[in-house]
Amino acid sequence: MGERRTLQQLTIKDNFMFTAVMMDEANCKGFLERAIGITIDHVVVDKEKSLIYHPDYHGIRLDVYAKGNSKAFNIEMQIQPKNNLPRRTRYYHDQIDMNELQPSEGYETLPEAYVIFVCDFDPFGDDRYRYTFEEICKETNRPLQNGRHTIFLSTKGTNRSDVPEELVQLLDYIGEETVHPKDYGDSYVRQLQKSVDDTKNSRQLEERFMMIEELMQEEFQAGKAEGKAEGKAEGIAEGKAAGKAEGIAEGEAAGIAASVLHVLHLRNMITEPIRQLVENTKNLGLLQKMLETAVVCKNTEEFLLQFQKDNH
Repeated sequence: MGERRTLQQLTIKDNFMFTAVMMDEANCKGFLERAIGITIDHVVVDKEKSLIYHPDYHGIRLDVYAKGNSKAFNIEMQIQPKNNLPRRTRYYHDQIDMNELQPSEGYETLPEAYVIFVCDFDPFGDDRYRYTFEEICKETNRPLQNGRHTIFLSTKGTNRSDVPEELVQLLDYIGEETVHPKDYGDSYVRQLQKSVDDTKNSRQLEERFMMIEELMQEEFQAGKAEGKAEGKAEGIAEGKAAGKAEGIAEGEAAGIAASVLHVLHLRNMITEPIRQLVENTKNLGLLQKMLETAVVCKNTEEFLLQFQKDNH
C-alpha cells in the first residue's frame, strides 16, 4: 500500500487523530458547544465505540459517540467529498436509536440525537461554515420534532459574520494543512493542539494507530487479490464463451479497476467522477498506474488531474 504514515505526520483533521483528541471529554464538550451552539453541562464519551476496528462495516470506521444533557452525539471527520454523505446520516441516526432504546422502554425515552460531520470541504457549495438540517412538513413548514438533528460543519466556509467567532477559529484550525499550525488566540483551540501533541507522545495510541494502519494494509491486499481473482475468473469465462482471448484481458482490467476503487474507498476518496473514470478505463497499463496512484495521491483532485489528462 506504499509508504505508511506515522503518528507524527497527522494533523487533527486525520480521522484517527480527531477521534483520539475527542475521546477527552473536555475536548468533546467544547467541540459540541461550538458545533451546536448550546451550553452542555457534561459529556461522557463511549470509548468502546471509538478508535476500534469494525469488521462488520467492511473497513475502518473512526467516529466519536458521546452522551450528555439527555442528548446523544455521533461525530465524524470527513476529509474527502463523498456523494452519499446525506444518506449516511440515516444510518448514524438509526445506530443512535438502536443504542439508546432499551427493550420494554417507550419511544419517549429516546434522547435528542445529533449527527455531526466535520468536512474539510464544502458539502453543499453554499460557502457556509455550518449547515443544520431538521425534518419539517413540506406543506406547512411545521417541524416534525422527532429529536433528530443533522449538522455539517465546513472548514471552507466564508460567512464569518453569520456564525460565532469561536466556531470560525475551530474550523480554521481543523482546516490547517501543516503539522505545525499557527498560534491561535482561542484558548480552546490551544487546548486541542496540546491534545494533538500529547497524542503523538502516547505510546499506547501510537500502537493503536499502527494496528489500524496494518488492518488497512491487510484490507488493501485482500481487496487487490479478490478483485484480481474475480476479474480473471470473469474474463476467462467470457473468453471461453466467446472463443476470444480478449475476454481474459477484459477480466484482468475489471479486477484492477475493482482494486483501484477499493483503495480509494479505504482512503475516503470515492467520488462519482472518479468512479466513472475508473470503470470506463480498459487499458491495463493505465489501470495499473491508477492503482499505484490511488495509494499515494494526496487528494481526489490530484488523481483526476493526472488521469483525465491521460484519457484525452
